[in-house]
Amino acid sequence: MKQDNCPQKKRALLSVSDKSGIVELAGELVRLGWEIVSTGGTARALVEGGVSVIEASAVTGFPEILGGRVKTLHPLIHGGLLARLELEEHRRQLQEQQIVPISLVVVNLYPFAQTIARPGVELAEAVENIDIGGPAMIRAAAKNFAHVAVVVNPERYGELTAELAATGALSEETRFRLAAEAFAHTAHYDALIADYLAARPGAAAELFPERLSLPLEKIQVLRYGENPQQQAAFYALGGNRRGLAAAEQLQGKELSFNNLNDLQGAWELLLEFAEPTAVAVKHTNPCGVATAGTIEEAYRRAHDADPVSIFGGIVALNRPVTAAAAAEMVKIFLEVVAAPSFEEEALAIFKQKKEIRLLEMASPDREAQPEGEPDLKKVSGGVLLQTVDREPVALAAARVVTERAPTERERRDLEFAQKVVKHVKSNAIVVVKGECTLGIGAGQMNRVGAARIALEQAGEEAAGAVLGSDAFFPFPDTAAVAAEAGVTALVQPGGSQKDDASIELCNKRGLAMLFTGRRYFKH
Repeated sequence: MKQDNCPQKKRALLSVSDKSGIVELAGELVRLGWEIVSTGGTARALVEGGVSVIEASAVTGFPEILGGRVKTLHPLIHGGLLARLELEEHRRQLQEQQIVPISLVVVNLYPFAQTIARPGVELAEAVENIDIGGPAMIRAAAKNFAHVAVVVNPERYGELTAELAATGALSEETRFRLAAEAFAHTAHYDALIADYLAARPGAAAELFPERLSLPLEKIQVLRYGENPQQQAAFYALGGNRRGLAAAEQLQGKELSFNNLNDLQGAWELLLEFAEPTAVAVKHTNPCGVATAGTIEEAYRRAHDADPVSIFGGIVALNRPVTAAAAAEMVKIFLEVVAAPSFEEEALAIFKQKKEIRLLEMASPDREAQPEGEPDLKKVSGGVLLQTVDREPVALAAARVVTERAPTERERRDLEFAQKVVKHVKSNAIVVVKGECTLGIGAGQMNRVGAARIALEQAGEEAAGAVLGSDAFFPFPDTAAVAAEAGVTALVQPGGSQKDDASIELCNKRGLAMLFTGRRYFKH
């Protein structure tokens, strides 16, 4: 792209909510021969900083009105932004109307995201923080990037003044790049507003609207994606950061793509439990899950459930990490430990293993999860969107289909198994005893294969254990291998054409079986 050869009257319009660096920028522009037009609080800040300013009202001949709602929405401003200076007719009209072209716009918007992130903010306050004039100026300047530069990010100020000082003008390449960033800025801003209003009572928002804009904001660029040859970044959804996006890292190197992906699975699983629970995850699947009276005992049991797979995995807990728990965790290599908090003594112990990433996240709370939060999956050329299954796992309404009903102990373990199996990649089988996993068969192409893997992991401990399945048994073979291993009770959704065959086998072997009518496929 070429330099803009059109003559420029060096007029810049500055109107910002975030005033970081604005006085310094304006001072440098004045030193380089620019005149500054500004509004409201920005103008006051510049004057206080010793910068000569032309008030926007002096340009328009019209005062700011309606409490500042209207100050730049005027032809003498927007004519200066939108004029195509290469067109003689446009230049003639500017002269007739005494409009001075504006060559630089520096604008950032009312803090809508920060406003709605505050607890208990009222709708009226949120509405007052919806910027109107700012987006109008940004879009006008960005549309006319052939003649106007628009800056929405304070981090660009240094680049801007350096190029102006070196060449006296901004290249078309620079203006084009800034325009693209500006349109992304206003699109994100509008998406935040739409997302906020759609979630308000009375919006009558559709579950799956015809058009959907998701406000995503980059948190960080990651070292790489699932593999070193892939690039990756972490984005927060919405203006109010929550979950992983709101977590605070206390120790260790930056989180990786795989760490974050594993943590998401672990935290979702922890939402199923109210009692002290530890979850170990490897490659997005739980490899050990246990509850106990204390968090250190829960961790010990989760570790012992699969001491091989937990190595190099991540551990998430729903209670503060105690010194006793930390002392156990540093015995092996773990990528991440995530918990609501860490005792000071625990932090001191973890300093022995500085490579372990420590992540402080809000306590997993099912009631605190936003309603209607979408679950997204990327496909070629589009996105699949579904609701998140937040229904608590409970077997109170499950139907006993065998001659023998499960005992109270078996029922507790069956419910535990279903809580875990809900978060295991399909086909999924989970073997449980004493509210602790013994074996997990994940992501298999057939169900009996998943059962064999889980039962092999459980070994002799499978005797007296229970087995949970994420979907129905298409054949009685899964029940058969479970019975051979000594499993005493099963839980599955039911609904297969061959349910009777599985029920008959269970009755012959004295197994109890429940049908839940609820499937838990996870892909």
